[in-house]
Amino acid sequence: MNRYLSVPQNIVIIFILLPICVLSTSCYAERPENPALIKLPFSFPGGMENTPVIYKGQPLLVNNRRGLNTKAADFYLFIEDLRSGQEICRFGETFSFVSGFVNGDELNVFATENTDDDWTHDIYRFSSTDLQNWKKELVIPRKPGVHLFNASVCRDEQGYVMAYESNLPVQWCFRFARSSDLSQWKDVEGIEFADLAEQTACGNPTLRYIKPYYYMIYGIWRSKGPGVHYEYELSTTMYITAIARSRDLAIWELSPTRKPMLDPEPGEMINNTDADLFEYEGRTYIYYATGNQWDKGTIRVAMYDGPMNEMFEKYFPAGV
Repeated sequence: MNRYLSVPQNIVIIFILLPICVLSTSCYAERPENPALIKLPFSFPGGMENTPVIYKGQPLLVNNRRGLNTKAADFYLFIEDLRSGQEICRFGETFSFVSGFVNGDELNVFATENTDDDWTHDIYRFSSTDLQNWKKELVIPRKPGVHLFNASVCRDEQGYVMAYESNLPVQWCFRFARSSDLSQWKDVEGIEFADLAEQTACGNPTLRYIKPYYYMIYGIWRSKGPGVHYEYELSTTMYITAIARSRDLAIWELSPTRKPMLDPEPGEMINNTDADLFEYEGRTYIYYATGNQWDKGTIRVAMYDGPMNEMFEKYFPAGV
């Protein structure tokens, strides 16, 4: 989330915040407590974006490798067995900003192409039914002057929905696209997920749909915009994870809990962002990045002791 802002252009604003009391510490006592998350005592070193999935009954981590000051040719995607810790396969050289989506016997991996001379380019889909042979196809071509980054896909009654991250018109913001087959995608026109009012970042989206709501898990700044509405454990915190929900992708409601979905604890430095999650054996596991958003950090896991839909509902208590 250590990113700068570009000058906003004409845009349809869709992000609507709930009025929240922030005038004194006593206000926090009137707001609901967060669902209880347990940060588990282990990490995945050297990672950033990733998606945990259940594929053919097996828990896997869809991951990527990219380093600072390295050539794009050194970037790649890989699948890791969460039980053994072993790398199952490696593919997608020059790609990063990865996410995964399981569709029956097919594992879909969405990732962004990187170059040495012009940063990030288009978003591609890699698909496989055996984790060895991968089909590659362009799904979201960038517009002139635009750079694309993280993407996240979920299923709803109309087909498939993607949220994908862009540097324009605000750096950073999201757009939405729809597909009936995961191959051909069409932008949802007239909608951007952005904070133009405060000109703060909305980064690294993770989108889920549990009827009737879409849930957006995303990174924001602590010091400006929606981040100022929350209480924090550490005074040094800079980048955190928020959660919002919507019935239509156009009007979004920010969680009114006392704290954001994720914020650093001692030992995690200034960052808790790039979150993704899955449900496994009745519990919800959230994979997220710690560190300084530059050259230090690791992937950690927080657990909610219950199913995902229950956890989401607790971020939006009835009557609040």
